[in-house]
Amino acid sequence: MLKQGAGVIVNIASVAGLVGFEGIPAYVASKHAVVGLTKNAALDYATKGIRINAICPGVVRTPMIDRFTGKDKAIEAQFAKVQPVGRLGEPEEIADAVLWLCGKGGSFVTGAAIPVDGGWVAK
Repeated sequence: MLKQGAGVIVNIASVAGLVGFEGIPAYVASKHAVVGLTKNAALDYATKGIRINAICPGVVRTPMIDRFTGKDKAIEAQFAKVQPVGRLGEPEEIADAVLWLCGKGGSFVTGAAIPVDGGWVAK
């Protein structure tokens, strides 16, 4: 990227990188670290044509969530109920945000930690 003078890096953090959650301090600290590293690196590389951002997903239907819910639909419904939009996110929605950041639409965005969380951090 430095050689070609352009590039885009999109880190994946979590809403836990933007707010705290009880009982998972190591996870929260690690995701806050990803957000901080993203912001710092964005400043370091902005003049070199490299944009660096982070996506902060909320509760998304992934193997990690399957481990929490045991794929139990009733437990999954409880996770969905606390989401302002009333459902879990889908992996494709996270991918869409990454693609936007990598494309022309995101060309003036660097150093951002963007929640893609169904409204979680708006609460």
